[in-house]
Formats: sequence, structure tokens, C-alpha cells
Amino acid sequence: MCFVKHTQGHCVWFTQGDKKVLPKLTFVLGGAASGKSAWAEDRLLASGLAPVYLATAQMFDTEMRRKVAVHQGRRDTRWRTIEAPLDLSPALGACTKAEAVLLDCATMWLSNQMLQGNDPAQQTPALLAALQNCPAPVIVVSNEVGHGIVPDTALGRQFREAQGRLNIALAAQADLAVLVVAGLPQVLKGALS
Repeated sequence: MCFVKHTQGHCVWFTQGDKKVLPKLTFVLGGAASGKSAWAEDRLLASGLAPVYLATAQMFDTEMRRKVAVHQGRRDTRWRTIEAPLDLSPALGACTKAEAVLLDCATMWLSNQMLQGNDPAQQTPALLAALQNCPAPVIVVSNEVGHGIVPDTALGRQFREAQGRLNIALAAQADLAVLVVAGLPQVLKGALS
């Protein structure tokens, strides 16, 4: 199989022959338990490229261990998993054009950055550059946190604002942006092939 990167207008697609496989960057946004990760996994597997799961979650408690186990249970032996809770650049740079990357998720990455005391505004440009420079197409999953109530703590409000800014930056860079609601994809930018 040969996968070639093509530019159509401002969108970059990876193709196999005449078939569009995946855009260079797909951004999948949704609320908690909206089906966004499962939709992104299915989309990535349908590409025919070798699947790479770039995991950003850290398991500090039983609830998170259970959530990660559910995600792991959906993936079979085709998947190569890379755990990178903070520095995504080396992992993205090591991927090849024969692979497709699922970064799940930008929200956990942001949370990890903030828990380490890192300024998201300083970390985001490196993430965007790593996504741009990755040889493989990438699907980034992220949470939409702006539709809920205003958090009652300063840290919660800072996180919500930082997540909103990160989502805006990811959507701006993406060739395809999809909002998943109740497991259904709603295209915000670009087109499903």
C-alpha cells in the first residue's frame, strides 16, 4: 500500500490511489460520553492505515483506571499505543506516513499541563507545531466544556477558559472538524469523504 499526501486548497489529505483516506488533521469535539472517541477510532480504522493510539491520560484513581480500561477494551492488537501525558512532540514525530494517529485526548493533555504548573498558552504552540510536522494524519479528540455550568473554583474556571482556547486553536488548524453528539458526527469544518 502506498499513501500519498495531497493538498487540495488549504486541506491536506492522505490518499491511496484516487481514494481519500484521512485529512492531515481531524479535530473531533464532543461532550463527556458523547461517543467522540469511538467515532474517531472507527474513522481511523476505516482509513486502512496502521493505527497508533497516543494516550494522554494518567490514572491517578480507580475511576480513571476504569475509564482507560473501557478505551483499551475497544482496541485490538492492530493498535500501537504510545503513552505521552505531557510531551507529544517526540511521539508524533516518530510516526510514519503508513500510520494514522489518534490523540486521545487534548483535554487530558491540557489537564496534565495545568497540574504540572505549566502555562497552556506556552505549551499549545509546541503541540500545534508537532501536529503540523507529524508525517502521519492525526485525529485529535477533545472535550467541549463550555456548554455546562460555570465552575465554582478558580482552577475550574481557568481550565474551562484554557480548554476553550485550545479547542479554538485546534479547530483553526484542522482540515476537518467534527462535533459528535449522541454518537452522531456533525461536520463543523471541511467534509467527510
